[in-house]
Amino acid sequence: MPKLSAALLLYRVTDGTLEVLIGHPGGPFWARRDDGAWSIPKGEYAEGEDPWTVARREFTEEIGKPPPTGHRIDLTPVRQPGGKVVTAFAVRGDLDLEGTFSNTFTLEWPKGSGTLREYPEIDRVAWFDVTTARSKLLKGQRPLLDQLEDALGHRGT
Repeated sequence: MPKLSAALLLYRVTDGTLEVLIGHPGGPFWARRDDGAWSIPKGEYAEGEDPWTVARREFTEEIGKPPPTGHRIDLTPVRQPGGKVVTAFAVRGDLDLEGTFSNTFTLEWPKGSGTLREYPEIDRVAWFDVTTARSKLLKGQRPLLDQLEDALGHRGT
């Protein structure tokens, strides 16, 4: 059984340009990576849990603010290269990024040192137009942008 993850893709349209909110993962592994490293706010859930509820909870934990309410678009789940299945929902809304903060995780770093350090799950969040987001996002999540564009009739902007 693959791992399951639920995601909330927040989007807005600014001056006719479709933009999405994505986050850069925290921790030493991702510190010097940019293109192909960003992610839609998401988190794992167990079989039987409601993915919509999980997506909203994980958004709040990783962004530090509750997601805006609004009509949701159910996107078709995608399988990332590692096998994890991501069920994503898109919601239109604007979010002021001032004061965002993420929950943290503990990691032994450097590996084998015995030193435990705390890192934010997401060390920064930003709004990007879809073209830029496509280069920033993890490869396995890029099809979600295509689905969003198709659902909104916003292809190529």
